Amino acid sequence: MEQFFIQNSDLILRLVVAVVLGMLIGGERLLVHKEAGMKTHALVSMGAAVFVLVSEALAEKYAGHTGFNPAQIASNIVVGIGFLGAGTIILQGSRLKGITTAVGFWVTAGIGMATGFGLFSLAIIATVLVLLIFIALNILEKPILKISEKNISSDQES
Repeated sequence: MEQFFIQNSDLILRLVVAVVLGMLIGGERLLVHKEAGMKTHALVSMGAAVFVLVSEALAEKYAGHTGFNPAQIASNIVVGIGFLGAGTIILQGSRLKGITTAVGFWVTAGIGMATGFGLFSLAIIATVLVLLIFIALNILEKPILKISEKNISSDQES
């Protein structure tokens, strides 16, 4: 069993980093009571990393074969996440809801892809920026939304 972990330490590291970074993003979403939380974002990130690792393994296995492009696997992650994200967007009245969740999936998949390729610095920097956007902009948006709500209610009274 120990030999298994030693032989696969690079794969394990990449997957664990993808899960942890996805959980951090999902944790913020959970704190602000959004639909998709830690499990969802961790799975999106890890899933993207798994597909990248499969892509890398197939590139090694089929190196030199014509007509085979393992990069297609990685590129189709974006398509799959786009489909998943589209399912989270709904129209309530005149407002679209779920766009931030969809974009969160998209960027979390990108972070998972980066960890799958072993680009840990890129993945960590992107995660920090995502958290900065979610947390800092949430704080900045609150007063703007209050002003907007006042304008809407005053327009409806007129």
